[in-house]
Amino acid sequence: SFTMNTYLFVYDLMQFCGHSWIFTNMIIRFMSFGKDSLADTFYSIGLVMRLCQLLSVLEILHILIGIDKSRLFPRFLQITERIIVLFVVINSQEEVQGKYVVCVLFFLWNLLDVVRYTYNMLARTGIYYLPLTWLNFSLCIPLYPLSVLAKAFAICVSLPYFESLGTYSIKLPFPFAFSIYFPYILKIYLLVLFIGMCFIIQNLFSERRAHLGTGNIKKKRS
Repeated sequence: SFTMNTYLFVYDLMQFCGHSWIFTNMIIRFMSFGKDSLADTFYSIGLVMRLCQLLSVLEILHILIGIDKSRLFPRFLQITERIIVLFVVINSQEEVQGKYVVCVLFFLWNLLDVVRYTYNMLARTGIYYLPLTWLNFSLCIPLYPLSVLAKAFAICVSLPYFESLGTYSIKLPFPFAFSIYFPYILKIYLLVLFIGMCFIIQNLFSERRAHLGTGNIKKKRS
């Protein structure tokens, strides 16, 4: 309906503005301060980044109620990966926030999202530019695996801090004698992260074929 389409357009516009601000801010800061800007990336843009990622949870709801026709499981995996790495790993360990990998991760996320939300906004209005369509469904294929590697590296960097500080590790008193050692959970999640990557990459290729097939390109041009 027109109302739902307008709502989705406004949602995409808000996400586009947020990620564009982050992306532009990162580039300007790097051009102005060089490598010195990388260490405090999280402190400069972390709040907006967290807001954008929390807002992205609505995309799961959009699929569940049927106003977005994307596949649920791949989108759920992508969103939860970011939520876990951003809020559980990076946000909880101040020592990790100043690492260069955080800047690399944010750059990859926002580059992908600026393109994706630009494409989505125009698609809501029935506008399809072939170069933008090609970029939206092609850029994610090489950049998504790179972002997964950056996520894995951020988790590996955080492990010594989780081990020394005991963050999120729980030890129940007697008579339960049960404990949860969070670094073990993160190591298991690394395996889940790479298994999920294989599934999502397969889905990305499938979406690219669906949208960039010869018949679809001719239809959108007409």
